[in-house]
Amino acid sequence: MIDLYSRLIRHSGNQNLFRVIEMSVAAIVNERPFHIQAEGPRGTGKTTIMRAARALLPPITRIKDCLYNCHPAVPHCPAHRNLSQEAIAALGVEQVPRPFLEISQAAKLGTVVGSIDLAKLTSPADQLAALLPGTIPQAHRGIIFIDEINRLADTAPELADVLLDVMGTRPGRVQIEEPGLPVAELPVAVSIWAASNPDEDPGPLRRIRKQLSDRFDVAVTMGRPDNFRTVAAILAGQTYETQETEVLSTANLPLSGRLEDIEVSQEVRELLGKIYLEFGLESLRSITAMETAACLTAMLDGRTVAGITDLAQIAPLVLAHRVSPDDLVAIQSYLYKMLYGQDSMVARKKTPPSLKERLFPANFWAAVITRAAALINKRGGLPGKTGKGAAGEQETARIVDPLNTTIVAPPKPAVPLARLPDEQLVTRSRKPHG
Repeated sequence: MIDLYSRLIRHSGNQNLFRVIEMSVAAIVNERPFHIQAEGPRGTGKTTIMRAARALLPPITRIKDCLYNCHPAVPHCPAHRNLSQEAIAALGVEQVPRPFLEISQAAKLGTVVGSIDLAKLTSPADQLAALLPGTIPQAHRGIIFIDEINRLADTAPELADVLLDVMGTRPGRVQIEEPGLPVAELPVAVSIWAASNPDEDPGPLRRIRKQLSDRFDVAVTMGRPDNFRTVAAILAGQTYETQETEVLSTANLPLSGRLEDIEVSQEVRELLGKIYLEFGLESLRSITAMETAACLTAMLDGRTVAGITDLAQIAPLVLAHRVSPDDLVAIQSYLYKMLYGQDSMVARKKTPPSLKERLFPANFWAAVITRAAALINKRGGLPGKTGKGAAGEQETARIVDPLNTTIVAPPKPAVPLARLPDEQLVTRSRKPHG
């Protein structure tokens, strides 16, 4: 499984998902749930990457045979939470794989939360009315993955309500209720990972269930590969190392760092407070998620202090599903001004790029022109330009830069179809009679 995750191809369209997965794993290792969502067109690898990431999860130590994964130092389940450390030592402990469970579209409330243990209830030797924990309690200290969560939120609102409780606080909580048995309320520390196709029915999660969307600390928008070699490498099932692709070494991931050791200055916290108030953010979860994500970024980079640079880096991931695009750009600009100063040259270079700059980087057309001219000259120059110049040297192709070329508009503006004369809408030529 480790080999599978290591061999997955990274490119500009999915690199943010790899990053937030590693952030979430680092958080849950520190007993801190960190919920992530990946949105994007079908077939871009969201589910494949998330499922393969279970290879990053280190094992856990639990009380022996505990279905709730009770930590020996802080037991929480009904069977163990009142036991002394001596009694827990007598039961023994064991190391097991960290849970990575899934909730399917066909899941029922009882299988997700918990229900009566029918095996014990119908045992001929010792009939006992007892609870059987569902997927969420059994995933304590691990991960739950939900594919197409936008559909689940639309078709199973009762499950969405459960997720609201699980993701609303840290740790979250579930409540198991069965007739004839006392109500069992359990704390659960579990990270929710989800994937969705917002361009298909029923649409983006934030439009279906805004409260649930807000529970996700970060949301990543997946994109397609932008390099044909990347696509070829994906088809071949191999790694391909270029500037566009990067191979991860799972052994070098600093997932064992201590999140509590990452320092957040008072200046950063006051800045988060200003962003919350000045930009009218609806939920305090947004700035809480920004602080946590900044700390995780610093930890994964091997640093002990989270600063404004980290906030600027993670702001789009934390806020894109919570605020409008205009507000997101304004917040990013605000952070860059805090970093570099409003009037500094660096600030102007660091402000979010325009659409033209994103589509055509500064060296894009220069590279295209240089390459095209080289190919044309290699093939003998431009058509009809095979002679020599005035100096007796072979002429070389010259290609203008389209970004620095003045385009003259046509003398007459375009006319809407509705205002065209009928005879200009359709034309045809008459064939001569023969």
